[in-house]
Amino acid sequence: MRLIGLAVVFVLNLTLAPLVVEAQPTAKIARIGYLAIDQAASPHLREAFLQELRDLGYVEGRNIVIEYRDAKGKLERLPTLAAELVALKVDVIVAPGTLAALAAKRATRNIPIVFPVVGDPVSDGLVTSLARPGGNVTGLSNLTPDLVGKYLELLHQAIPGISRVAILWHPGGFAERTGKDVRKRADVAGRAMGMRLRFVEAREPEDFDNAFSDMTRARAGGLIVFPFAMFTNERRRLVDLAAKSRLPAVYGTRESVDAGGLMSYGSNPADSFRRAATYVDKILKGAKPGDLPVEQPSKFELVINLKTAKVLGLTIPPSLLGRADELIQ
Repeated sequence: MRLIGLAVVFVLNLTLAPLVVEAQPTAKIARIGYLAIDQAASPHLREAFLQELRDLGYVEGRNIVIEYRDAKGKLERLPTLAAELVALKVDVIVAPGTLAALAAKRATRNIPIVFPVVGDPVSDGLVTSLARPGGNVTGLSNLTPDLVGKYLELLHQAIPGISRVAILWHPGGFAERTGKDVRKRADVAGRAMGMRLRFVEAREPEDFDNAFSDMTRARAGGLIVFPFAMFTNERRRLVDLAAKSRLPAVYGTRESVDAGGLMSYGSNPADSFRRAATYVDKILKGAKPGDLPVEQPSKFELVINLKTAKVLGLTIPPSLLGRADELIQ
């Protein structure tokens, strides 16, 4: 009888085994929304984000799906695109840039949002504080208003005696509070160095020619180009116009120096996009965005294009060359 009983149990186990296997839940596929201002402008940054995700074990189509929405430089499209991602019920939204992050935040208070690069997230109203963001938003800051003073200092050292500096400005490119703060700090730093500053506005690429004509009429001896999304997208044209106007310029992104600009000073955006992937990983594993501190850059890189300096007839002082992280020969 005992043998018969064991046989019955064995048969029942064989019969039920497939049912147990079929009842096991399948691995959840995470859905990531990616809200871009213009993906075509800097594809290497998105690739840095994707590569870090791959290094963390994520494979598109296997355990993640990425829903891309691209404003293609049309900032007014961001709210609609953000609403589309919310309607798809993605698990997290990646929003590079202040305006993309703000559009995402206005679209949802529940879906976690990660920004790889913004200016001042506290002043912009994205987070309550850097240490304890609160809410559903966190990420990395790549720019502080104090950098404008560093840009002016670099021009002052590269061009002794410079007294007039133009600052190319994109109205609406920063959130209102950050924009006011940057301009105020620029004026303070400019007065301290005996410089007269002229903010020259360009709302669209079509405004660039008139903007540079204005700089020429103002007899500007140098130029600052902030890393606004539109300026980064149009960096080759801006570099060409600066060369045509013989204006030594400092840029916020090294891509502009690779394109022929004179100098750049700022954090490495590719590093920020890689770090953003680690934030996404933590959130998908259960972390709350409000508990993840906003990271600020710990390293800023100075890149100088010596070929451009030669064309402009500039001799960069050895003291400045010694501070450079990279010299483009």
